[in-house]
Amino acid sequence: MAAERENFGSRLAVIAAFAGSAIGLGNIWRFPYMAGEGGGAAFVVVFTLSLLVIALPMFLAESIIGRRSGSNCLGAMKKLAPTKGWKIFGLMSVFIPMFILSYYSVVGGWSVDFLAKAFIGQFSGDPDTVKGLFGGFVGGIWTPVIAFTVFLALSFVIPIFGVTAGIERFNKISIPVLFFVIVAIMIYSLTLPGAMEGVKYFVRPDFSQLTFRTVARAVGQSFYALSLGCGIIITYSSYISKKENLLVSGVGTAASGILFSVLAGLAIIPAVFAAGISPGAGPGLVFETVPFVFAKMGAGMPWVSTAVAILFFLTIVVAALTSSISMAEVGISFLVEEKHIKRGKAALIWFLICWMVGGVIVLSFGPLSSIKVFGLQLFEFVDMSVSNFLMVICGILGVIFVGWIMKRDDVKSEFLSDGSCPGNRPWFRVFYFLVRYIAPIAIVFIFICNFL
Repeated sequence: MAAERENFGSRLAVIAAFAGSAIGLGNIWRFPYMAGEGGGAAFVVVFTLSLLVIALPMFLAESIIGRRSGSNCLGAMKKLAPTKGWKIFGLMSVFIPMFILSYYSVVGGWSVDFLAKAFIGQFSGDPDTVKGLFGGFVGGIWTPVIAFTVFLALSFVIPIFGVTAGIERFNKISIPVLFFVIVAIMIYSLTLPGAMEGVKYFVRPDFSQLTFRTVARAVGQSFYALSLGCGIIITYSSYISKKENLLVSGVGTAASGILFSVLAGLAIIPAVFAAGISPGAGPGLVFETVPFVFAKMGAGMPWVSTAVAILFFLTIVVAALTSSISMAEVGISFLVEEKHIKRGKAALIWFLICWMVGGVIVLSFGPLSSIKVFGLQLFEFVDMSVSNFLMVICGILGVIFVGWIMKRDDVKSEFLSDGSCPGNRPWFRVFYFLVRYIAPIAIVFIFICNFL
């Protein structure tokens, strides 16, 4: 007889798990820059509206699939889909996070290495030397591979202990810590001379910057902010009790994502402006610009620079881990339930698969940098293919399945938690309309923007 399936123990555990998946590197290196360039508070308004009107219904749709089935992504389609063709959607939802985790762990490895550098005070030296640390590191062989392996291994160690003792316990501790540390860094950043210029850059409402492309970027960022289109929400929702209010959990997750993104912006951008340099996006912001800021701080108070650097990169590592363990769990649950492999062995198998894929990607900055796919570096090609195409396709399949394939009564039953959440009843028609009509159009809109 199969062992009883684990569930998250409380609403707090559910929101912490979802928030952990949603809060990641994108909140720290992507959102602040996009907000500043896209009209500040104007961008945040569009992002928030998109999160609530488009991304949240998509999140709830994937949650309904997961909880209704009580199974992994492929198992969900076996149980709920009327035809075998929908297994493709289930398999995509399993393997997309595998590819994401493979290259995400490359960046996670960079974070681990820079956290180690912070502990030994390497960011309190000459600013120009510090700024060049990143290029020298990623261009190597053994050090990037070791750092990548350490981070990837940590991503699988936690899920080995299971849903309750592993994932739930880790997120209930790490999420409060993340918020506490990012607030501490924000307070320090705001006290620096010249920081207010950074605040203005980040929050000024400039609606003239809301172009067609800016709006598309805000909508796209709202999708990433809730981990949509990659099997995570389906998998995590399969561990939710039938009595849990999906709407409340979804709103709580969305609120956590918005709040952390804004706090990250107020922690990073003012410090960058205080150092008199221009902010950038992506790895350059976190691994070149911010360490340069720490080095300039260290000219007068090296111990303060070292302490802030440790806190900052600790935040990066923990935020990356809360997301990576959710990706790892998708594959582990698939192997445990579909292939009947014990959790520890399943974690090892999926780890090795991700390690082989990521091992090639981590070297694309060094020995394999000459290899190009459609003119793109391997890291860039995998990132673009997964984020701009596979996740978008998976996202639209999810809303089509809930909006047009599942029985309306089944969807309503899950939305109302089998009648235990009657307060959700007035919102069901709104949700159902958004899932059937608005969300698919928004996803197609994002997909088309990839070609503009």
